[in-house]
Amino acid sequence: MRELSLNVMDIVQNSIAAGASLIVISVLEDPVAQELRIGIEDNGRGMGPEQLEQVQSPFYSTRTTRKIGLGVPFIKMSCEMTGGHFSIASVPGEGTKVEAVYKTGHIDMMPVGDMNETILLLVTCNPDLDFVYTRSAGQERFTLDTRELREVLGEDVPLGSPDVVEWIRAFLREGQDSLEESL
Repeated sequence: MRELSLNVMDIVQNSIAAGASLIVISVLEDPVAQELRIGIEDNGRGMGPEQLEQVQSPFYSTRTTRKIGLGVPFIKMSCEMTGGHFSIASVPGEGTKVEAVYKTGHIDMMPVGDMNETILLLVTCNPDLDFVYTRSAGQERFTLDTRELREVLGEDVPLGSPDVVEWIRAFLREGQDSLEESL
């Protein structure tokens, strides 16, 4: 994958397949330390120690259509190539947490990509799930929480309605613009 946003999409798809109802995504940039930290945490069915070890191998997949699973190995490889590190923790019945730390000054650092459109796509294509997305750069931060949106909109307005989609897109863009201005 050529963009980190696509790695995030892939890992979140694993969370969705694991039955998660809440997925927390964070993209935290520390310009002073030259680090980018991506975290994905879910409340899905989780994994035991053996599966947790296997999931880091490209030759393991829970899918029956093919025996190769590249999501976790790709994100692990991409951060380690920059001198960063990767961790994954999981508890059966409670969920999984993935964290990838990238060294942004490294020549092998991939572009983040269009994280806003990735988040928008995840939210609108999975209207029954809740997402919390936090993006930060230095001390500046913004958060999109679909639970808060549902509370404001009520039951009658779905997150996938055109007006809501445009509002989410604008909110993400404004948040990203404010982060870029702070750098």
